Amino acid sequence: MELLSVIRRWRLRDHFSIREISRRTGLSRNTVRKYLRSDIVEPKFNVADRTSKLDPHADKLSRMLLQEWGRSRKQKRTVKQLHVDLVALHSDYDSLTGVG
Repeated sequence: MELLSVIRRWRLRDHFSIREISRRTGLSRNTVRKYLRSDIVEPKFNVADRTSKLDPHADKLSRMLLQEWGRSRKQKRTVKQLHVDLVALHSDYDSLTGVG
């Protein structure tokens, strides 16, 4: 069920105060008030499309982490060891860490 419809139902049908709705949803009172006054159906958030410097290495990182996941606790490599292995595999990775 959509959050806005729940907020509106609590306010209009169940006669909850804005403070009570705020307590139940975890939203601020100002946000609840804004949702009640607006005509929007669902809140929309702007999510910027950002590329990460690690995107070219994402497949290799995923494979490395999957390998580590299957190992016992004492056989797992530390994050520092994984970093060293990644740097050794990709010479251009130094530019991502700020080294060089």
